Amino acid sequence: MTKRKKYDIINYEYKKIKGLDNELAEKIIDISALKQASLLFGNYDEHIKLLEKLFSVSIVYRDSKLKITGDGPAVSMAARTIDRMIYLLHKGEPLTEQGILYIASLVQEDEDDFVQEITDSECICVTVSGKPVKPKTMGQKQYVKAMQENTVVIGVGPAGTGKTYLAVAHAVKAFKEKKINRIILTRPAVEAGEKLGFLPGDLQQKVDPYLRPLYDALFDMFGAETFARLQEKGSIEVAPLAYMRGRTLDDSFIILDEAQNTTKEQMKMFLTRLGFNSKMVVTGDLTQIDLSHGQVSGLTDAIRVLRGLEDIKTVRLTEKDVVRHKLVQSIVKAYEKADQNRRRK
Repeated sequence: MTKRKKYDIINYEYKKIKGLDNELAEKIIDISALKQASLLFGNYDEHIKLLEKLFSVSIVYRDSKLKITGDGPAVSMAARTIDRMIYLLHKGEPLTEQGILYIASLVQEDEDDFVQEITDSECICVTVSGKPVKPKTMGQKQYVKAMQENTVVIGVGPAGTGKTYLAVAHAVKAFKEKKINRIILTRPAVEAGEKLGFLPGDLQQKVDPYLRPLYDALFDMFGAETFARLQEKGSIEVAPLAYMRGRTLDDSFIILDEAQNTTKEQMKMFLTRLGFNSKMVVTGDLTQIDLSHGQVSGLTDAIRVLRGLEDIKTVRLTEKDVVRHKLVQSIVKAYEKADQNRRRK
């Protein structure tokens, strides 16, 4: 396990205030060294208000100092969260509500030293709009590390954890560095079923709607024109899983998305397509299986069968690794709680 580094950016004074009924704690944080204090506060002090709500404390700003008042442990956690927020600003990282919530969760679990480790993560690639793509949570960092060190990686987790996006980013990086010659992305078109015949166009046009999330990620990385050119040359292939049968994929980075909707036979077929100098990433969400009743998910089966094999790594992401709208994290938690209640009953 990587040794975590300790760091302190802010200076604060600590004292206790004796009240009538209880004893409150107070911390004074000097932020005069911070060049853009407004970034710490957020629009209309939204970041400060969020911290006050999270930790049930009062935060007042005066004369380049923040005064945090409240219950002792809560004041300490709020101060540590602000410390890590300032570290992000010093590193040029933007502060978002979602990011603050994640830092606060690490603080509450006494794992906030990981903030430095995540922030210092290497950029995987840069999108056409100039946005760096890098892991934003510890789960994502472990996922990226697994892709760097293993030939086959299985990424399992709920929606919004960046499973597909980070895999595509890693594939693009390998392609640009000429480590592989092709990027192949595939997913089963389970949702279509017999309705495919009623959709207009040829087979490729019929399955394109089910491959759209893969196209979106590639457009982000390459841009529409470059993507179209590379696809025409055969350097990028986006196809339904059925197109993989009978092939051997050498010098390729292959991504199977929505793998929870494969059967055991389909998963075995896909995994055995692996050729020389190739990598495979399999992603899926075991809570969103759309197979007909009674069918075992190929993803569930693969995790069991391949456990312990060398050069194959399974990474499990959780609701803490969700990087979409904060409500997505709440929705994932709500469904997990409902599933647990059903199992208990």
